[in-house]
Amino acid sequence: MVLSRGWSLFLVGVGVWTWVIWPRFAVAIWNDPRSWSTGTVGEGAPTSFLWVHALLIAASLAIGTAVGVLGIRAWLAARRRPRA
Repeated sequence: MVLSRGWSLFLVGVGVWTWVIWPRFAVAIWNDPRSWSTGTVGEGAPTSFLWVHALLIAASLAIGTAVGVLGIRAWLAARRRPRA
């Protein structure tokens, strides 16, 4: 499959967007009292609220990274292709 440069840039943008948004969300989840059994941030055992969101964040970052890498590879491949 051959992607255009436009679609390649879109995929790179999605990868970058993922890395801009999800770490900020991770900080918000960490600082949420529902993430901790005592209701105090950083104290007590992590709750299922924290674990579920941590899994969601990790999966989203992995998918975003894969999409970004595919976008970079497609961009590089488009540069090597002779123009029609």
